[in-house]
Amino acid sequence: MPVSHQLQSSGLKDFGNDILFDSYFLLLRNDMASLYILLAIFLWSSQGAVVRLSGVDLHVLIFYSIIASLILQGAILSQRRYRKEMPGVKKLMYPVILGIVSLANSLSFFYAFQKTSIANAVLTHYTAPVIVAFFAPFFLKEKITMRIILVIGLASLGLWTMLNGFSLEESQMKGIIAGVLSGIAYAIIIIFLRLHSAKFNPLILTFFTNVTIAVLLAPFVREFPTHALWSFLLIGIVYSTIAPILYYKGLQYVSANRAAVLGYLEPVCAIIFSMLLLHEIPGTHSLIGGMLILFSGYLTIRNSEEPRELVP
Repeated sequence: MPVSHQLQSSGLKDFGNDILFDSYFLLLRNDMASLYILLAIFLWSSQGAVVRLSGVDLHVLIFYSIIASLILQGAILSQRRYRKEMPGVKKLMYPVILGIVSLANSLSFFYAFQKTSIANAVLTHYTAPVIVAFFAPFFLKEKITMRIILVIGLASLGLWTMLNGFSLEESQMKGIIAGVLSGIAYAIIIIFLRLHSAKFNPLILTFFTNVTIAVLLAPFVREFPTHALWSFLLIGIVYSTIAPILYYKGLQYVSANRAAVLGYLEPVCAIIFSMLLLHEIPGTHSLIGGMLILFSGYLTIRNSEEPRELVP
C-alpha cells in the first residue's frame, strides 16, 4: 500500500477513534448531568418530612434556614470570580420580586406539609407545569393548543379526585388548597425565570432572592428555637444550597424537557420518605388524583420544547 494511502487510512482510523471517544465522553457527561439532577430531586423530596419534624412556626423555620443558606452562599460568592457578575441597583428589582413570590411559595408549601399528608402537598404542588401552560399564552406568547386544554382538564379532574368532590374534612381541605396555592406561586416563579433568569448567574440570583426573603421575615421573628437548629442547617445547606447547585450544574448539559421529566420523580420519592419517616400511607383518592395531576404535567412538558444544544 502506498505511503499516502497508509497515512490516509491511519488518519481516518484516528478520526473515527476521536468520534467514538467524543461520543462516549458526551454520553458519560450527560449521564453524570442526569445523576446531578436526580440527586437534587432526591434531596428535595425529603424536605416535607423535615418540615413536619422541625416542630417550629413556618416563618421561623424559613427565616433561619434562609440565614444558614445565606452564610454558605455568601462565602461562595466572596470569591473574586463572582464580583464582575454582581448586579447593578436597577437589576435588583428582579430578585426582590422573585423573593416575594418565593416566600409565598415556601409558606404555602410548608403549610401544606403541616396540614395534610406529604403526598397531597407534593402532588398538588405539581399542578405548577399545568398552570404555566395555562398562563404561557399571556406572558410567554405561546399558543393555546388542544394539548393545553386536555392537560388543564386532567389536572382539574385529578384535583377534584384528591378533594373527593370537596367532601374532605376541613384540615385536609386547607392543606390541599395550600398545596395548590404553592403550585400557583411556583408557576409564577417558572414564568418569571423564563423571562429574566438569563440576566443573572444562578447562584447570585438565589443569594439576592434569599436576602429579600430574610428581610421580609425578620420583623416577625422573635425567638431562636435551639431544638430546631438541625432543621435550619439541613434546609439551609442541603435543600437551599447544595441541591440547587447540583440541579443548575445538571441543567448545563441536560435538555429542559429531560430535566422536567426527571423532576416528576420528586413526588414519588416524597411519598416514599413520608411512608418511611412519618408512617403515612396515601389514600386511594390521593393516589388516583395525584397520578392524573402528574400525567397532565407530563403531557405539558412532552414535546413542548425542542431539546437545546449542549453547553460545551
